[in-house]
Amino acid sequence: MTRTDNDTWDLATSVGATATMVAAARAIAANSTEPLIDDPFAEPLVRAVGLDFFTRWVSGDLDVADIDNNESGWRLAYLPDALAVRTRYFDAFFADATRSGIRQAVILASGLDARSYRLAWPADMTVFEIDQPQVIEFKTATLADLGATPRTDLRTVAIDLRHDWAAAIRDAGLDSTRPTAWIAEGLLGYLPPAAQDRLLDDITALSAEGSRLAVEAIPNMSDLNLGQARDTMRAATAKWREHGIDVEFADLGYHGERHDVAAYLQQAGWRSVGTTARQLFADNGLNPIPETGDSVSVADTIYYTSTLR
Repeated sequence: MTRTDNDTWDLATSVGATATMVAAARAIAANSTEPLIDDPFAEPLVRAVGLDFFTRWVSGDLDVADIDNNESGWRLAYLPDALAVRTRYFDAFFADATRSGIRQAVILASGLDARSYRLAWPADMTVFEIDQPQVIEFKTATLADLGATPRTDLRTVAIDLRHDWAAAIRDAGLDSTRPTAWIAEGLLGYLPPAAQDRLLDDITALSAEGSRLAVEAIPNMSDLNLGQARDTMRAATAKWREHGIDVEFADLGYHGERHDVAAYLQQAGWRSVGTTARQLFADNGLNPIPETGDSVSVADTIYYTSTLR
């Protein structure tokens, strides 16, 4: 289904299904023989959502060899490693931020992120999670049913990031006079380009000197490559739909020319350091994702850590 400016979702539909896919990949990575990450909540959260495709995947009842398009660089088989290095990157970002003395954090579009429940936070830490109301309600209730409790002062903010979330997070207690650690993990591509700019502007307006921001960004593509990317995604996920997942992933992102994240933030006073997913694979001792003729590759993703000076 084509995105609209005011569309909503739960964790089994539209953009919400990508959060469940990400959690499933994290669960498989965490349950591997030599895990790079520890996330005991990922698998039970995926099972609670109840999308059979992802439940079978985390159970080992889905053979990715029967599902993946082997001519594409976008495969289900690559996602556990990709999500392991991504999760490890953002986990380390928060660890570094708290060691520097930052005591409030914001997880934008938190989905099935369980960092508030699994990371070792300082005793005086406050973590804010923002997402769609249905997503916040489901995750909070499911984790409570599992007997899990947050390991920090967790404050959920149930609002769409395309709306006035800045006012909502102030109302929830964010102190914009103190440094904040922000993450936008797997988010920007699901916002219209103008909304991406507004998000970064709002983050800047809410941030004191010394605040930190970690984001995941995908380089811009030409119109020709954009069409190829959509075709690649549809071909890569065609067999997924045959196995019961009724989501057209190629239609979930917003397209159009975007500002380069690091350059845009630099104009607002942030200093950024970028690391490609390809480098993160190497740094964590993982085999690289094979090069293909695709215009889109997980390996081309760039992770930026920025500091407001």
